[in-house]
Amino acid sequence: MNQLDQLKGMTKVVADTGDIEAIRRYQPVDATTNPSLILKAAELPTYNQLFEDALAYGRKKSDNKDEQAAHACDYLAVGIGKEIQGVVPGLVSTEVDARLSFDTEATLKKARELVALYNEQGADTSRLLIKVASTWEGIQAAKVLEQEGVRCNLTLLFNFAQAQACAEAGVYLISPFVGRILDWYKKAEGRDYTASEDPGVVSVTRIYNYYKQHGYKTVVMGASFRNTGEITELAGCDCLTIGPALLDDLEKAEATIEQKLSAENAAAAPAEAKVVLNETAFRWDMNEDPMANEKLAEGIRNFAIDQVKLENMVKSRL
Repeated sequence: MNQLDQLKGMTKVVADTGDIEAIRRYQPVDATTNPSLILKAAELPTYNQLFEDALAYGRKKSDNKDEQAAHACDYLAVGIGKEIQGVVPGLVSTEVDARLSFDTEATLKKARELVALYNEQGADTSRLLIKVASTWEGIQAAKVLEQEGVRCNLTLLFNFAQAQACAEAGVYLISPFVGRILDWYKKAEGRDYTASEDPGVVSVTRIYNYYKQHGYKTVVMGASFRNTGEITELAGCDCLTIGPALLDDLEKAEATIEQKLSAENAAAAPAEAKVVLNETAFRWDMNEDPMANEKLAEGIRNFAIDQVKLENMVKSRL
């Protein structure tokens, strides 16, 4: 078996793309999207009719051009999510506007609007994950949404405090980033890392082991990979969301993959005491982690930039 088929036997493989054809080819169980991926997908001929429908929806909802664009972008994100649901058997993540990452109430409002729009479009909300940045405000919004029966994917997760807070909030799934952590350390330390010592791999392994040791039900989904070595080092993780280029590399590789993460291995790992963080402790832990602080802020900024680009693309065609 190639490495992709081997990996699918140990881990739920998730497609990190909005490209329907790529999803059909690699046959993942779930798929994730974000503003950057929606922006790329919106330019594909596959979605031309959906784009026109989104413009019509925006015009119907408001006479104000900015509001029209916002409504059209939501319609487009949900429409792409619905299309992907028709191709994968499992869950699809749709992200809340990154510009709301520090506003709990605004995040809740937008999340509820997206769920309502999924319902309007006749999509399956039981297979929807609302994607929210792992800020304190985002985690608190997700806690409320989970209590309302809306499952959440907490993204842009870079450090252990974020993972602890998400688990205590009872979120359905977290997306700890691997490659972006590696990027930061390579730049800061001026060196390369082997796959086993990769700081992103080490971070996800620690989180996975902690969750399993303390019986948290939150799903760990490694994300943001730079190479297949990071992926194979996390074989056995609950889920791994992988872009088309690396899915292709795995499909072409034949070397045997060893399962690295499992409940048994987690039980045998050094035990970490369970910690419940309040807001002050959470913010202090983030303050003490320059990598997490920088990458979280950068990730939110970049998603916001792509959201604005998408809105401008929509405005140009309204």
